[in-house]
Amino acid sequence: MAAKDFIVAIELGSSKMTGIAGRKNLDGSINVLAVVKEDSSSFIRKGVVYNIDKTALCLTNIISKLTSLLKTEITQVYVGVGGQSIRGVRNVISRDLPADTKVTQEMVIDLMDANRNMKYPDMEILDAAAQEYRVDSQLQVDPVGIQCSRLEGNYLNILERKAFYKNLNKCFETAGINVAEMFLAPLALADSVLTEGERRSGCALIDIGADTTTVSVFTKNILRHLAVIPLGSANITKDIASLQMEEEEAEKMKLKYGCAYTDNAEIDNSLMLPIDSERSVESRKFIEIVEGRLEEIIENAWYQVPAEYNDKLLGGIILTGGGSNMKNIERAFMNHTHVEKIRVAKTVTHTIHFPNPDAGAKNGTMNTVLGLLAKGDINCAGGDVAEGGDLFGGTKATQTPGEQRVKARQPHEIPPGTVPTEAEKQQAEEAARLKREEEERLELERKAEEERKAEEERKRNSPLNKGLRWLKDFGKKLVAEE
Repeated sequence: MAAKDFIVAIELGSSKMTGIAGRKNLDGSINVLAVVKEDSSSFIRKGVVYNIDKTALCLTNIISKLTSLLKTEITQVYVGVGGQSIRGVRNVISRDLPADTKVTQEMVIDLMDANRNMKYPDMEILDAAAQEYRVDSQLQVDPVGIQCSRLEGNYLNILERKAFYKNLNKCFETAGINVAEMFLAPLALADSVLTEGERRSGCALIDIGADTTTVSVFTKNILRHLAVIPLGSANITKDIASLQMEEEEAEKMKLKYGCAYTDNAEIDNSLMLPIDSERSVESRKFIEIVEGRLEEIIENAWYQVPAEYNDKLLGGIILTGGGSNMKNIERAFMNHTHVEKIRVAKTVTHTIHFPNPDAGAKNGTMNTVLGLLAKGDINCAGGDVAEGGDLFGGTKATQTPGEQRVKARQPHEIPPGTVPTEAEKQQAEEAARLKREEEERLELERKAEEERKAEEERKRNSPLNKGLRWLKDFGKKLVAEE
């Protein structure tokens, strides 16, 4: 029987692209209906699309397979945005106000819009996380209703290279797939694996992927820092492959023998690990290769945590992603960061029901796509697909790619963690252009009216007009006396 109500999410990873369809239940749990994975290592590097045509073809294959499994047309999908070029940049917007001015919601919105309209060379603002507002000399999370003479908004702007952002949108446009919403993948992941206490008391979420490691820092339920470093578990595999073997064999050795930390006293110098039927490698050398690269990943990830928050991470470090499955990974992070509270998030905090155990392996690799699925709230199901017929022969979506929203949202109307699509940004820019033109027209009319009044005032106060008015008044006075 075809599913009539489900949500579809797609994650574009460096090693694989994952498509998932699921249905939300009233109790907050999610029933996963279908999962499809495709290799993406040849056209997505460091989480960034480099080949639009191959990516579009892969997206088409995923949608086709999901449609076949669900026996239902897919009208739109939710997408995660991540990758190497994403980074957080702090920005401050301030306004001087008359003394004892009471801050209104409109003033806060004005600051937010001004911040979202900031321009960065070759970079696109994907999201803006409000930190605190400085009201005169005091910091406030919500300044509305407070009297002050100066209001300052502090924001963390999440940036990505414009070229990468456009490539991602172009892929879905080429594939003919509607995007219901784009989410920042690191924030969707954080929402799905962090507890309320960890976000509030302060924590660092470190997602060790294949090509990249993403670091997100939270305190007081606010995103304080976000960075992506171009190092991941695949770098360990490549280092092992330097022992003159195929990467596929190196990956198997890493999974079988790899360990994040081994006590020196426990290393057996006589132990040889087999590479193939004829060759082997010393256990100590193998350990040095794995631990050496992992140490570099840990140190670079920890360097991304701002020094001001090093002693404020009461919630500790939360590890996730495929790279977090390595044995003794907690001990390795503890040795290098000196943070004792470390947790490995193998799965999300939501209750997930998978169709089969293999699809729901709790190893951290599906946390991001499950987070995207949990954030979706629009039905992605279309019409039925005729059995044995064209997979796309059912009810077609009436929208064209990227044109789901009739009305463009203003910057302050965009929910946190949500990335506007290219079409939506164009609509917003057009709306902003029309607004500017209307404001300029009204300003010209206002100036013209002021000039007209000033000209009338000059004529009224000219010597000739003053003389005529005096004669007129004098004549009226004479008549009145007679």
